[in-house]
Amino acid sequence: MSDIDKAGRFRLGDREVRRMGFGAMQLAGPGVFGPPRDRAQCLAVLRAAIAAGVNHIDTSDFYGPFVVNEILAEALHPYPEDLVLVTKVGARRDEAGAWLPAFSPAEIVSAVHDNLRRLRVEVLDVVNLRSMHGHMRPEEGDLRPQLEALAGLQAQGKVRHIGVSHVTPNQIAQARSVCGIVCVQNLYNLVQRQDDALVEELAAAGIAFVPYFPLGGFSPIQSAALSAVAADLGASPMQVALAWLLQRSPNILLIPGTSSLGHLAQNLAAAELVLPPSALEALAKIG
Repeated sequence: MSDIDKAGRFRLGDREVRRMGFGAMQLAGPGVFGPPRDRAQCLAVLRAAIAAGVNHIDTSDFYGPFVVNEILAEALHPYPEDLVLVTKVGARRDEAGAWLPAFSPAEIVSAVHDNLRRLRVEVLDVVNLRSMHGHMRPEEGDLRPQLEALAGLQAQGKVRHIGVSHVTPNQIAQARSVCGIVCVQNLYNLVQRQDDALVEELAAAGIAFVPYFPLGGFSPIQSAALSAVAADLGASPMQVALAWLLQRSPNILLIPGTSSLGHLAQNLAAAELVLPPSALEALAKIG
């Protein structure tokens, strides 16, 4: 049994995936913009992830933009049969790298076709609609026109399953009424736990919860308590933060990202780290 198998599996759409996946965002250049410093290293990281058993990769055409999907296709196409590729639509990048809405139904349809082309697939396994209501935290706003556009593409056989990202509980309910969803991708980690109740609700419904920025994102988690627990367990703080998420709820799927082979190995090893009750008690006081 590989390390990542020890974390178990959860259903994502019509397939079960290992709960330790891979987020491809960091395969772009600094600020998730432009080409990577070392493209060959990025290709190697993706191939190493697959060799280690990863079968869930998160990506988007607006990472780069376009760069990450092109690297994915170069590294892994034709894709392993068990690999689930999850992409995201709803935003775009301008020439300076700013993140801008691309949120009209027409833009959603165009983005899906762009992802199909660059990933070199006939159908996308899962497409997340990234709500553009709210910046740092999601805000209420109607998602029905965008969801209906995705549902239309699903009916055409271009999209297998639909998810939502950066959303409120009300927007999740709306999505489930329009098209059904298989996953929710929101900001959540050891420190930022505003979605605690949502994690539980989705688990009861059999819907995957996929934390973005599981390690804090552009500002990595810093905590004396986290460092102390990690030292006691002979692990890194980031491994402990990932292990905490895996133990938090069985429906949590992780997508930590990196462009480093060393960091990839460390992230994947977190799947075998079991946090004892004393560690969980200490970590519960963070945030």
